[in-house]
Amino acid sequence: MERFVALSTGIRMEYVERGPTDGLPVVFLHGVTDSWHSFERVLPLLPTDVRAFALSARGHGESSRPDGGYLIADMSGDLRAFMDALELDRAVVVGHSMGTMVAQRFVADHPERVVGLVLMGAFATLYQHPVMTDFYQSSIVTLVDPIDAAFAREWQQSTLARPIPADYLETIVAETLKVPARVWREAVAGFLSTPDFSGELTRFTGPCLIAWGDKDTFASRESQDRLVATIPGARLIIYEGGGHAFHWEKPARFAADLSAFLGSLGDTSEPSLWEIHFQPR
Repeated sequence: MERFVALSTGIRMEYVERGPTDGLPVVFLHGVTDSWHSFERVLPLLPTDVRAFALSARGHGESSRPDGGYLIADMSGDLRAFMDALELDRAVVVGHSMGTMVAQRFVADHPERVVGLVLMGAFATLYQHPVMTDFYQSSIVTLVDPIDAAFAREWQQSTLARPIPADYLETIVAETLKVPARVWREAVAGFLSTPDFSGELTRFTGPCLIAWGDKDTFASRESQDRLVATIPGARLIIYEGGGHAFHWEKPARFAADLSAFLGSLGDTSEPSLWEIHFQPR
């Protein structure tokens, strides 16, 4: 059930919460034009001792849509305000796509508030890779309201390498259609203009799981390798045959991997870095 909280940043944020109030806090951050529904199929599969929060970023879902403030730093500020409002001193932060950039900015600024970090389909460095830059120039700059449903569907299907249930795809497309053209433009422009702050990620020395599908057409393997090399406690999981939104394609597999990561927090017997390949099924 959706909830709302008024943040000190002026945003009325939509979120869902699942799990016991004394459970391990885990905050989920979605990709551009998505919403908390991006994790809808993952949340029910998490351990019962996890207190999960899935947020809808400013301008997305049913959260408020200010005229400006769509830089990654603004969204990181919203995350801090959310944790303050919910009285979460520390949490595991899980980000997908755009959400990985918000998570990286947050952990660079507030490493003491992050128990563990999970980056899914992550970007690194300047984020100005040709695919997104070309997409912005050719398709987003000229967007007008109302957003064409066929365009929204094609956009979301481009993140997939495998089919997902038709009803869930309809939900994702419906959430995309809630995002007005100006938010598309400002959000994408915001992360394309983000300077390289990857060197600041060394401030975070806690555990970090990096998950990536090798059929991802947006986030490159080079970005994953750079993040692994930069974040001291990083581990890499590769989903062979998985797309950018691999957690939509195989939610049970991702939930199992995430659950294992959550269960290992504080376990110093594990190596600080390794790579795991999962064969497609």
